[in-house]
Amino acid sequence: MLNDKTIAFLVAPEGIEQVELTEPWQAVKQAGGTPKLVCTKAGEVQAFNHLDKADRFPVDATVDEVSVADFDGLVLPGGVANPDFLRTVPGAVRFAKEFFDAGKPVAAICHAPWTLIEADVVRGRKLTSWPSLRTDLRNAGADWADREVVICTSGPNTLVTSRKPDDLKAFCQAAMDAFAG
Repeated sequence: MLNDKTIAFLVAPEGIEQVELTEPWQAVKQAGGTPKLVCTKAGEVQAFNHLDKADRFPVDATVDEVSVADFDGLVLPGGVANPDFLRTVPGAVRFAKEFFDAGKPVAAICHAPWTLIEADVVRGRKLTSWPSLRTDLRNAGADWADREVVICTSGPNTLVTSRKPDDLKAFCQAAMDAFAG
């Protein structure tokens, strides 16, 4: 399904909700694609199980070393600290925005839409998120819905969003479908 497709996973150096990284990562691999971990810093990233440290993962490239042209889609894992940090890094915000500009699919879960708010790409789009982002998303011009997965095709690209780890099965399926084209 994703043969010859490379999917970027954009993360901060720490604060990533581990399951929101590992389950979509495995889904990309199982679909025949190649996942790449892109971070704001080289080295390793620290994932978390909610507030507890979990595993570390090696970074494949930094946002300054890659181009959207290198990828067929983007996954933005959640965790509270991860997207909160990403939205303060201009290179990370630019990288995320360029997927929209290029019409390439993006999948964001939990708190990850914070990065999309900063990139100013949610206006007029329908999406979901962790409930505490509802007001932020509405204030940024999004149409927020409390659903397991929301697939929005009413913009320059397909945008797949989900609320939380419990939604990962539906999120992964919708994301793989979007990445497959």
